[in-house]
Amino acid sequence: MALMRLQKALAAAGVASRRRAEELITDGRVRVNGRVVTELGTKTDPQRDKIEVNGRVVVSEEPVVLLMNKPRGVICTVNDPEGRQTVLDLVRHRGARLFPVGRLDYDTSGALLLTNDGELAYALTHPKQGVAKTYLVKVRGQVSEDVLQQWRTGVDIGDRKKTAPAEAFRKEQNQNYTWLEVTLREGRNRQIRRMAEATGLMISKLKRVSFANISIARLRIGECRPLTDRELFRLKRDHVNPSGRQAQHTLQPVDETTRERSVKSGRQQRKTSRKKGRSKRKT
Repeated sequence: MALMRLQKALAAAGVASRRRAEELITDGRVRVNGRVVTELGTKTDPQRDKIEVNGRVVVSEEPVVLLMNKPRGVICTVNDPEGRQTVLDLVRHRGARLFPVGRLDYDTSGALLLTNDGELAYALTHPKQGVAKTYLVKVRGQVSEDVLQQWRTGVDIGDRKKTAPAEAFRKEQNQNYTWLEVTLREGRNRQIRRMAEATGLMISKLKRVSFANISIARLRIGECRPLTDRELFRLKRDHVNPSGRQAQHTLQPVDETTRERSVKSGRQQRKTSRKKGRSKRKT
């Protein structure tokens, strides 16, 4: 097996996300063949080398990716010092060493991916990927077009720069409340709630209905399911190897002479086909 970076090997084995694996290495909690390694980028062969984290030997696992409909009141972390229920408590029976892909607020329900594939998790949470996250937002009262336009162009929520443009439109509205559908491509802390506060809206319900265009439709609160082969293929095509997709869909320019020849050739083929058809009918 080819050599790979130690943090990538830990992520591939399901130990942690790649970022968390880097922290484990720099904290001196990783050994390779009995030697503590603290330098990021150290190469290793997972098939031959003995890798330990916190004194335990790392054993590679089959990659697992689950979609959960996270309930409200469940914290999105591996463990909680305050003893609150975590998303991992809901999947202990699965056996694999899973961790959440990104975060979903304690008071927010909805779509959350869990995996032991650190490389996939790293790709999906990297800011440059701009992974789409779609929410249903219920706010009190009515929402004006001016407010929606602020969300679409960027809102000052007290950070160094405004939020990135969001897709936002009304799904339902009456005198008492409005349902919005909002799609973000960045992941700041409590972003939708802060955008609402900054534009004078009060949220009464917030639910993420899809992550990376993978929907929780027909998935009950607290339940999870494995991703389909098609969903996994799309995730890896669009986010782990997006350059491959771009190359696949790049069209080569065609000059006018070549275009005319192609059109004439097509016409000639159709004429020949019609002549053959008439000949067969006569006989």
